[in-house]
Amino acid sequence: MPTRVLAAAVALVLAASLAACASPGSGLGTDMGGDGIPEPIPAGDVIGQGTVLQEGDRSAQFCIGAVMESYPPQCSGMPLSAWTFPEGTFEEASDVRWGTYAAVGRWDGESFEVTGEVVPLALYSPPAMIDERLDEANAGAGDEATLTEIQDEIAGFGNDSILSTWQQNGYVVVQVRYDDGTLQGWLDQRYGPDLVAVQSALVDA
Repeated sequence: MPTRVLAAAVALVLAASLAACASPGSGLGTDMGGDGIPEPIPAGDVIGQGTVLQEGDRSAQFCIGAVMESYPPQCSGMPLSAWTFPEGTFEEASDVRWGTYAAVGRWDGESFEVTGEVVPLALYSPPAMIDERLDEANAGAGDEATLTEIQDEIAGFGNDSILSTWQQNGYVVVQVRYDDGTLQGWLDQRYGPDLVAVQSALVDA
């Protein structure tokens, strides 16, 4: 069944995705955003989970970060190409359509092209994504003052590839659109090891 196929694919790549946080990978290329922050581009298909929202005749967006809890919801995400809402999987109000999905596709730095399966999140049971750095036994090196300074600086980059940041277990956790280890390495060089933990929302398929 499609859900099992996609879940199996995620299970195979999650460990590799977390391991990539520690060492640079070899994506399609790397853009440089605000403050020279690297924005790796995946070399192939990736799997994303989030909200797809389309307002009127505008292009649909794939929001893999925060979504405002309004009605209809509001969010800003990756422009989608080759997208059609699967019948019976979306809501509609005030000329806005939206639904939540896991999707296989290709991110080129500008838009997300659906190239594979699309599964409503209500029917999708992904395996738990375990980041061992957030285990109490593997605490980071940062104190609250140091982490707050780092978090404030990262937030000040104003880079839309950074989805969210928070402090946990001695780290500033940085959730980004995609990383193959390149951004993790860049932040380690900037701030030192065991202070920032990068998590990639898109995982290689």
